[in-house]
Amino acid sequence: MIVVLTGGTGGAKFVQGLMHVVPACELTSIVNTGDDLRWWGLHVSPDVDSITYALAGMLSRERGWGVEGDTFQCLDVMRRLGAPAWFQLGDRDLALHISRTEKLAAGKTLSEAAAEIAEAMGIESCILPMTDDRVETQVQTAIGELSFQEYFVRERYQVAVKGVRFEGAENSKPAPGVVEAIRDAECVLIAPSNPVTSIGPILAIPGIREALMKTPARVAAISPIVGGAAVSGPAGALMKTQGLAVSAEGVACAYSDFLDVLIVDERDAAERAAVERMGIELRTARTVMKSDADKAGLAWAALEIARSAAAVER
Repeated sequence: MIVVLTGGTGGAKFVQGLMHVVPACELTSIVNTGDDLRWWGLHVSPDVDSITYALAGMLSRERGWGVEGDTFQCLDVMRRLGAPAWFQLGDRDLALHISRTEKLAAGKTLSEAAAEIAEAMGIESCILPMTDDRVETQVQTAIGELSFQEYFVRERYQVAVKGVRFEGAENSKPAPGVVEAIRDAECVLIAPSNPVTSIGPILAIPGIREALMKTPARVAAISPIVGGAAVSGPAGALMKTQGLAVSAEGVACAYSDFLDVLIVDERDAAERAAVERMGIELRTARTVMKSDADKAGLAWAALEIARSAAAVER
């Protein structure tokens, strides 16, 4: 079984690549839920939704989130009715959120709802939310503390960031199957997702980081930083708030207690010495995913590297 920790658009693209090189039944995605929000009375789980749509072949190519070819007529009507409209939900997208909200209201857990939705959509891979408990990423900014979606979508991550915290994480526990998947994996891959707000919430759940430290599987991460800058989004600004350099070395530091190998873009090969001083092997690949071929190529390279990574002392 191949296990991937994932979140954000980079994570969804990487999972799309894995679909081309791993049999669906052998892939398990452990997904960030720190971005979840209540919107128009519905429970929206953006990262779980993106992985669901990616695995179902429905993810929008243009946006990297939501459903391909979706329309936004409901959003337009809600805006005219005076409802908040800064968070965009498409018309077809709404069906998933309605279904999830109904399942949760009926007493299902988030992971049970995710599994039932995946089965109904013909997905053979396993989608595991990081936790069934409420954990919310809060971003401390110059205009006050914001939820991640307020910071990322409403403010378009243009406000100065002072810090990040994961509300509720300390009292949460991994969703059923998460620790077992990491323990029993052939290899564990950390997607090229934001280390702070996409992978950080997963690692903040008690027991998950410990499972990564103990697993006999090789753990490989793909750096979302290329040439000293994030491929997309606010990863650089958020990494600085955690005292992490905006570099491959900074990504390695974020995962240093459990990581075996860091995969960086070919342009960052010069960081080898800094990363390997931490006891982490550095390997290079083409990590920027602009096409389906890029996604599949990176997924194939990551698997080959993870499977061949030399053992290191942790």
